[in-house]
Amino acid sequence: MVFDISSLNDEQREAVKATDGAVLVIAGAGTGKTKVLTTRIAHIVSSGLCSIDEILAVTFTNKAAKEMLERATILLKEAGICVEIANRPWIGTFHSLALRMIRPLHEKFYRSANFSIVDAGDQLMIVKKIMHDLGCDDKKFPPKSMVFHINRWKDQYQSVESAKKNVQRFSGEEMASKIYIHYQDTLHSLDAIDFGDILMYCLDILKYNADILMGYQNKFKYIMIDEYQDTNLAQYLWIKMLSQGHGNICCVGDDDQAIYSWRGADVGNILKFESNFNGAKIIRLGKNYRSTGNILKTASTLISNNSMRMQKSFWTDEESGLPVVIKTLRNAVEEAQFVASLIANKHKNGTALSEIAILVRAAFQTRAFEERLLAMGVPYTVIGGIRFYERKEVKDAIAYLRLTINPNDGIAFERIVNLPRRGIGSTTMSQFYDVARGQGISIPQAARQVSRKLDDFFRLLDEWSELIDCSKSVKDVMKRILNDSGYISMLKESKNLEDESRLETLDELLSSLDDFSSPTEFLDYVGLVLDHTSSAIQDRVIISTIHSAKGLEYKTIFIPGFEENIIPNQRSVMEKGELGVEEERRLCYVALTRARKEAYITLCEIRNTYGHGGGGGGWSYVKPSRFLQNMPKSSVRIL
Repeated sequence: MVFDISSLNDEQREAVKATDGAVLVIAGAGTGKTKVLTTRIAHIVSSGLCSIDEILAVTFTNKAAKEMLERATILLKEAGICVEIANRPWIGTFHSLALRMIRPLHEKFYRSANFSIVDAGDQLMIVKKIMHDLGCDDKKFPPKSMVFHINRWKDQYQSVESAKKNVQRFSGEEMASKIYIHYQDTLHSLDAIDFGDILMYCLDILKYNADILMGYQNKFKYIMIDEYQDTNLAQYLWIKMLSQGHGNICCVGDDDQAIYSWRGADVGNILKFESNFNGAKIIRLGKNYRSTGNILKTASTLISNNSMRMQKSFWTDEESGLPVVIKTLRNAVEEAQFVASLIANKHKNGTALSEIAILVRAAFQTRAFEERLLAMGVPYTVIGGIRFYERKEVKDAIAYLRLTINPNDGIAFERIVNLPRRGIGSTTMSQFYDVARGQGISIPQAARQVSRKLDDFFRLLDEWSELIDCSKSVKDVMKRILNDSGYISMLKESKNLEDESRLETLDELLSSLDDFSSPTEFLDYVGLVLDHTSSAIQDRVIISTIHSAKGLEYKTIFIPGFEENIIPNQRSVMEKGELGVEEERRLCYVALTRARKEAYITLCEIRNTYGHGGGGGGWSYVKPSRFLQNMPKSSVRIL
């Protein structure tokens, strides 16, 4: 039975029918790439070119892989072909498919058949132990930074030996390269591998065992890769090796949506496709099925300012629709009020809350929106992140304040007594518990009696308490606590990107404290906020980072903070220069193209900043984002 592809547009049909050789399908946002991939699978199998287990189809998430398999199975069923569970299709993520290849070949990398896979927490624990055994200074060389370097080397298919060659002397990379060999030895002794090893070992096996490589090259008649712009070097090499036999490889992606360089993705893989795969055919999907004309025009004109991109054009049969709205507010509070009021009105007029998303560039931006939505009784959920007052750094700061107000708060004490490290481990804590039970006193009281290590800590605690008694503002007290305790220094000295974000979050926490007249009032408020988490309500506004919103769509989206240093992100621009600017512009493109009907861009005139946790700052004027100049006047409306 011939599979019917008449419902596809001309470019989609061309992509489905191009079954010989290397094909790159440039699929812009909303152009139906998943439909093309699943239809292509069904077309190839129903045409008798191969069976479904002779197709290797790869994507980045288990959810996407499951959806691809389900949709392909439905299409094949329509064509009269049943997918047998026993005839397990090779549709999955890079790691799941490579693991399926190497599990039976465990002896090739000196593991048992039941070897374990360590997660990120296990990685950090192993590195910390190695550093302790080597006598490494974990303040100068943060363990998370060492793990980051090791993971990036594996993404680049760099062995211990190759990693050592190009590192700068006396740098964090040089230390990481020394730890790398001990880390690999430890994994071997534990009969374990990590996620990076899955592709590393698979590549090694294919590279040094011609019979195994040929076997897989003969098995997979067709190879398909989704989200190709997000691949790293190791993934590219794996794809290249497996496809070299027949050359029938189809990659689908969009260089304009390459926004994951920070986790190792290399946009060069898609930009250099024609030179990497001889005789490659490029097919561009230009018809957008998602967004209105004005949204599409704004996004397309914006992204056309990038120099590192493949030329393409987009169009839609949708009407022009509403223009993209650009609104400048006085400050973050007014910005949140504007957005929340619009959301409430739209909901009142029939728009489901789940069809509305607030897409932020940085996690610290969410607080003002969370608080305003809470105040208005509008349910929301945060995806790709944690609610503001549930974030670790915020809970740590609150625990410090709780202990300052109530010196007997044992829960708060246990949370922060070793943040930053003060030499208080589980053995010492057990002593505190024993004394507290024996004398019928609180754990902090017991600690005051038992541990001389904490003399300075308790002296600071008493000083902070005096500040409260002197009617110092909540903000002043919190700034003193965060600085005097060493918590801010701990984050600043870390070279982990996550800790940079934590500093921004603490800046935002300090900004919020102007609204409270006493620490008790603030803590009572936080308690009410944390209690406002009913999961029974399904219809909720989405608050998400732009990175986490990729692949999703909503009727209405808001992009707040359209200012220099937020969009584009200051760190990205400082570290990567024009490459960073272009990736930030791609982020804006991704954000805009999440919208089907309405898009709102907001920015402030002033922001309340505190220079990473209380080291200065205050209200300051901010500049509008440079990207506003990239938007066509004909498709936007400035309020």
